[in-house]
Amino acid sequence: MRRSLRFLVPLALALAAIAYAVVPLVDELTLRWFVRDLDIRARLVATAVEEPLVELLTDQTRDRIRVQRVHAFLTRVIKDERLFALGYCDAFGARLYRTELLPSEVRCPDAPAAAGVAGRLVTHARGSLHVATAPIVLDGAHLGSLLIVHDMSFIERRSADTKRYVVYLFAGIGAVVALITVVIAELSWRGWMAGTTALIRGQGLTGQAPSHARELRPIARDLAALVQDLASDRRARDEAQVRWEPEALRRILREDLKGDEVLSVSNREPYIHVRRGDRIDVQRPASGLVTALEPVMRACAGTWIAHGSGGADRETVDATDSLRVPPGAPEYRLRRVWLSEAEEAGYYYGFANEGLWPLCHIAHTRPTFRTPDWRHYETVNRRFADVVEQEARTASPLVLVQDYHFALLPRLIRERLPEATIVTFWHIPWPNPEAFGICPWREEILEGLLGSSILGFHTQFHCNNFFDSVDRYLEARVDRETFTVSYGGEATEVHRYPISIEWPPAPLAGQPPVAQCRADVRHALGLPADLLLGVGVDRLDYTKGILERFAAVERLLEVEPEWHGRFAFVQIAAPSRSSIDEYQSLEVRVRAAAERVNRRFGRPGYEPIVLRVQHHDPSEVYTYYRAADLCYVSSLHDGMNLVAKEFVAARDDERGVLILSQFTGAARELAEALIVNPYDTEQSAAALHVALTMTPGEQRDRMRSMRALVQEFNVYRWAGRMLIDAARVRQRRRLAARVGGRGGLDPTVPLR
Repeated sequence: MRRSLRFLVPLALALAAIAYAVVPLVDELTLRWFVRDLDIRARLVATAVEEPLVELLTDQTRDRIRVQRVHAFLTRVIKDERLFALGYCDAFGARLYRTELLPSEVRCPDAPAAAGVAGRLVTHARGSLHVATAPIVLDGAHLGSLLIVHDMSFIERRSADTKRYVVYLFAGIGAVVALITVVIAELSWRGWMAGTTALIRGQGLTGQAPSHARELRPIARDLAALVQDLASDRRARDEAQVRWEPEALRRILREDLKGDEVLSVSNREPYIHVRRGDRIDVQRPASGLVTALEPVMRACAGTWIAHGSGGADRETVDATDSLRVPPGAPEYRLRRVWLSEAEEAGYYYGFANEGLWPLCHIAHTRPTFRTPDWRHYETVNRRFADVVEQEARTASPLVLVQDYHFALLPRLIRERLPEATIVTFWHIPWPNPEAFGICPWREEILEGLLGSSILGFHTQFHCNNFFDSVDRYLEARVDRETFTVSYGGEATEVHRYPISIEWPPAPLAGQPPVAQCRADVRHALGLPADLLLGVGVDRLDYTKGILERFAAVERLLEVEPEWHGRFAFVQIAAPSRSSIDEYQSLEVRVRAAAERVNRRFGRPGYEPIVLRVQHHDPSEVYTYYRAADLCYVSSLHDGMNLVAKEFVAARDDERGVLILSQFTGAARELAEALIVNPYDTEQSAAALHVALTMTPGEQRDRMRSMRALVQEFNVYRWAGRMLIDAARVRQRRRLAARVGGRGGLDPTVPLR
């Protein structure tokens, strides 16, 4: 012990000295990195506001009105949480405009600003500020300078966090070295010097130490697990700094999930093979689930298990009912599961789409529940569970279960693969407990979903409805503070994961310029080149509000006759679930509504509503997005609605207007859209008029903001957050199992 102390005391002093020297250096480097990022950000802000600011400054209206407009514009710009204040100085160094928080210490430049953006730091009573000066130029003439002030308090907070992490790091190093030193001293008294020498050389941590050093290996493994767990938590906290793209998902799989296999289960397959004469064609189904999940599976290179529903699907698989997709450039494996006509009718058309779908969407269609349908639903869920077990190459795969078709599947997989990590995502809304209570098998559905390790919904509102349903119908412990439900000795985390689309969208590649898309679509539809065009893209489903959309177009033409012959609305409606009576009736009513409006307001060569009830490839849909002047999404109840995000992503010209139902999850994110109540025909018609008369400048401002959000919160971020959470759950369970195996924690209880 005395020998250990003689070593530990100098070690502690040395580590303290190193930490004292390293912390200021890390602080300085951190400050430099953030200042550089703020300089870049200031340049982006200056570039974005220069054109509209010049328009306001050169406006010939009265000075008082111009001042008000400039002040209002600058005030809108600083809504960003880190943008502290803005100001404008003329060419002579006089400050003409400023937002309220612009400090007096921030002065105008004595001389005109040089080309580019110059940044500097200013100390203010509220903390440090970053001040950048950007020149405002019109036709080569220097009008003045824009003062861009960023709040650097977040840098100070992160700097404090960095210092704390450095201190913790050195403290951890000291503790580890001290522990190893004490163990070495103890072993040396027992004659284990050979083993300790191997440990010091690093062999003990890699499993290469002599057999008599095995006692230290569990300690090394636990320390490595703790370090990895801390790294995963840190990455989750800093997810805003991650560039979310396919490589980010691959990195998570490689580093956090250690290359674990990924299995995804859904009813709908990403590619359908159909026979047309002597050839077999490949189709991409019109599905928001496929739109979101397919790029994730390409990045993960896993196995997608789905129902083979195409007429030629059996002709294209191998002996294991599998094939590599996408066609032409395979990146992952598709395993098809075959269902009989009776099973498909009962499980899919019956219980899932005549029962759960209307139950969850609350769209004024009565849900129908039949016992034979429920039996088929159980059978199909068990069959998919068997296939998951067959496809799993390890005892602990990561299984991604998709949507309401498989409410029982998580529990069935848990019974077959107890060590699997199961992430279930419910793509449609979750109803309130009163509505959910209509289902005769509500307890079985809840028990099935609670077999998941993680259960995801689009919005927190849907998460809260699920918590309320569990609280009402099961004997379970609901912890809303940690977002967990404990049932049957197992814990399920319930989180909000807003789904999105890939960025940039694959169908956008190879698209012609917007002007050409506009001309091509109008020519194909036989419409005048100068006619304004609206577009709607949906499955032919009663939850999408297509009839309400047509009523709004009809009302617009009634109250605003100026749009007769000048505006047309194209409705792309992919046929869906046509064997269900409610969907057959809907198609008849949609066609009748379009014909009625066209009889009232149409004329030879012009139809105000152009209805296309047929399948369109994604590239065709994106051409319509780019050709349209507005997109109207009028869902009566929707989980997210990816059409809204697709339209925004398609408009790289930053033009076009999105009209969005308040009953979509997307309305909580795309606030710059025109948000409407689709049941309010007058409001919806007024929104159409506003969209058709909106100035190009306002369209650009709204679209630019929405595009930035869709780019940042893309489908890779949606999937990445779930994978990071899954990695955290897997790591903690493994650590709990190791500790529990030595008489410590219960491995069935996740660490929190």
